[in-house]
Amino acid sequence: MSKKEKIKKKLVEQILGKAEIPYESLIFNALEDADSLPKGLVKSDIYKTLALVGDKTGPLIGVLPITAHLAEKKLAAASGNKKVSMIPQKVLQKTTGYVHGANNPVGIHQTKAFPIYFDKAAENRAFIVVSAGEVGRSVKVNPRQLAEFVAASFTDLSE
Repeated sequence: MSKKEKIKKKLVEQILGKAEIPYESLIFNALEDADSLPKGLVKSDIYKTLALVGDKTGPLIGVLPITAHLAEKKLAAASGNKKVSMIPQKVLQKTTGYVHGANNPVGIHQTKAFPIYFDKAAENRAFIVVSAGEVGRSVKVNPRQLAEFVAASFTDLSE
């Protein structure tokens, strides 16, 4: 690969590298290509990063498999809220710094420090795939190392 063809690392990848957290860069659009994943991946490996707002805590983040549905009541209970709801798309970028499909726990933790909750399904996996901060870019990373780095806790978030 020549220098011209070299893919520039995204900020998330730079942050993970600096923190010495092993990761693998992936280029595919999880929103569009969920049926044609990179070799060795299945849908349940890919995790979505959802931005919500709690009635008591304000913004918070839920990270769960794209194959699962968020149980808002479970996230509310885990986060000390009575109720949580999705942040409307029209204010998503202003709130998290990312557009729909590019939200990621690393960037949000670094810039916003919102509370982050990972679905317990991730806790004992060898790896999960999360966005690298740009639609079409992802990172494959160990969920326990990632959760520790972004100060996340594991809890049941799925319906």
